Amino acid sequence: MNQLPVRAARWSARHPWKAIVGWLVFVVLCLGIGITVGTHTAQSSDFGVGEAGRAEAMATEGHLQKKPAEQVLISSRSGALDKPAADAAAADVTARMKKLPEVASVAAPRASADGRHLMVNVTMKGAEQDGKKNVPPLTEQTAAVQKAHPDLLIEETGSPSISKGVNDQRGKDLALSEMISLPVTLVTLLLVFGSVVMAGVPLLLALTSIAAAIGLSMVASHLSPDAGVGTNVILLIGLAVGVDYTLFYLKREREERARSGGRLSSEALVELAATTSGRAIVVSGFAVIASTATLYLASDVIFASLATGTVLVVLVAMISSLTVLPALLVKIGKRTERRAERRAAQGKPPTRSTGRAQKSDNGGKLFNALLKPASKHPAITLCVSVLLLLGLSLPLAGLKVTEMQRDTFSRDIPAMQSYDRLNAAYPDLRVKHQVVVRAEAARATEVAAALTDLGRRATADPLFTATGPGTPKLRTSADHRITVLELSVPYAGNSEAAARSLDHIRDTYVPATTGRITAAETGVTGDVARLADYPAHQNSKLPLVLGTLALVTFLMTLLAFRSVVLALLGVVLNALSAAASLGVLVLVFQGTWAEGLLNFDSTGSIGSHVLLFLFVILFGLSMDYQVFVVSRIREAALKGVPTRQAVIYGIRSSASVVTSAALVMVTIFGSYVFLHLMEMKQMGLVLAVAVLLDALVVRLMILPAAMLLLGNASWWPSRGMRRAQASASGSPVIQTTAADHEMTAHVS
Repeated sequence: MNQLPVRAARWSARHPWKAIVGWLVFVVLCLGIGITVGTHTAQSSDFGVGEAGRAEAMATEGHLQKKPAEQVLISSRSGALDKPAADAAAADVTARMKKLPEVASVAAPRASADGRHLMVNVTMKGAEQDGKKNVPPLTEQTAAVQKAHPDLLIEETGSPSISKGVNDQRGKDLALSEMISLPVTLVTLLLVFGSVVMAGVPLLLALTSIAAAIGLSMVASHLSPDAGVGTNVILLIGLAVGVDYTLFYLKREREERARSGGRLSSEALVELAATTSGRAIVVSGFAVIASTATLYLASDVIFASLATGTVLVVLVAMISSLTVLPALLVKIGKRTERRAERRAAQGKPPTRSTGRAQKSDNGGKLFNALLKPASKHPAITLCVSVLLLLGLSLPLAGLKVTEMQRDTFSRDIPAMQSYDRLNAAYPDLRVKHQVVVRAEAARATEVAAALTDLGRRATADPLFTATGPGTPKLRTSADHRITVLELSVPYAGNSEAAARSLDHIRDTYVPATTGRITAAETGVTGDVARLADYPAHQNSKLPLVLGTLALVTFLMTLLAFRSVVLALLGVVLNALSAAASLGVLVLVFQGTWAEGLLNFDSTGSIGSHVLLFLFVILFGLSMDYQVFVVSRIREAALKGVPTRQAVIYGIRSSASVVTSAALVMVTIFGSYVFLHLMEMKQMGLVLAVAVLLDALVVRLMILPAAMLLLGNASWWPSRGMRRAQASASGSPVIQTTAADHEMTAHVS
């Protein structure tokens, strides 16, 4: 692994045009193949977990699974409903919908209890997950009916149109986040490099890496189906990591160029950068990949999609930094050298760049001031900083996790506004439980009797008093082995009343009815069941995922630095940083105080997908800074600089680039706070907070304080480091400053 970045850089430096053209061909091929094979989207059966998942599988086996359906609501714009006009509109809706090839059936119009609304239920063909793709023709016909009956309010809602509305909103949101993050990232890079060309390189590589990763994710979806979140995470992580890796490499090449004073060629400078930053990129990239891969252990299609997207974009970003980036740097460097030669031929003095290298090494006044507490009072700084992170972690004690679903979607989506009006008019449509029984065909009569008894018990329960008209109906498969009973509840799916209704069915009614049938298998599914079973499934996998994550982080750090102490320290620091960031998440989103500030309606809970994904990603991103900072410290220590002096030097020399990278990441992640989707909003805020805490508190306060207190013990049991430290003399190989010696004196 140590020689891979150097060999890649050497080849690219010697064949820059081949590397550049090869990269472009690679990106085009990835996108082309991806578009050709298309995306294999996860189906309803892929999402099932727990009892709800088993019940859905049984219903699917009997071809009784939930079908995509739309509801057309006909209402008066003011006053009482004009019954003849509403009937005419309903007849128009029915006739139009029946002609569509996407429609399987259209139910008879149903009046609301107060007589102010009329509803037409339209059942679509195909799988539930295909509904959002097939719904546009239906909404077009509804719009046509509205145009033909302007005196009435005619609107359409349902899972397919809501899903399409969410997708459309997500697309607009992502475009907005790019409009915010790309210009700010470019300005940040301009401030860092002072050159439009150099600032454009990280953005160019990040965007092409994202394009290639999207193409590869389409191919990968045929091995592990895409849950509809792969592209989102590629855009979220790809821009941040792609810019980060390129930034670290670029800054090191610039430092070496300034330090050499024109004595080294561009090829040699790129090779030097590859030896240091290139190696760190490889270690960091594989650390993020290994950390993210632990999500596969959750045995969930959504986490698998998140993991696949992250792994692919990090891998591609890492490859671009090791291959095409050296080639671009050589071409840019050659141009700089030619410019210097022309200045020399014209008798002009060479451009001075040593100041930038010195500034990078010294860290600047701001970073010197930030590093002083750790250098002068490491024990106090360590205690105060750890207490700060622990304090931010305290809200985690009140964490409430739920699966985000329709009731949490933004009301800016027209279908969601119609959904609310539909539920107000027809409360029995809001939530439905499906009780599914599988038994031998010979027991079909016994199963039907038991389910009928269950239905009677439920309708006598106050939680089920608003079920639809008549006795709950049964549906039986053609082979009489599968039977489904549907029960309605007039409460929001995430309400306590809906949760209690599920408990009543599972804990009381099923054991007293279908549970008494020999060799019959019963399961309860539906929106409420999914909300209950998903967090339970996730909690059961949590110890395995988190334990493996800690082990992977430990092993990656151990392999990178050959130090058990640093490996343990890395796990502890990552856990502290992640816990503090998630504590802020709970503080902000479970309460209501920040609703107006961040434009959201609190659900009093955190998305179940958000929590585990963020914890894993935070571990991976923390490894980024851990690897780059400790690599600088280790580099100095291996050259004979005493550990305490090496810590000060390493932190100071990497402070500006780490902070620049953090600023880029915060900008990118922070732009997601402006999105409508609650889960993306939560992810954006936490990642931005985590990067800030990691860059300013963990890497400038806790890490140097801990390593200064540990001294040479930081490297235990590395033999190479012990030999390097044993040979340390009063004249270190790396040039340090008076400020370094002054700071070191406080802890010696």
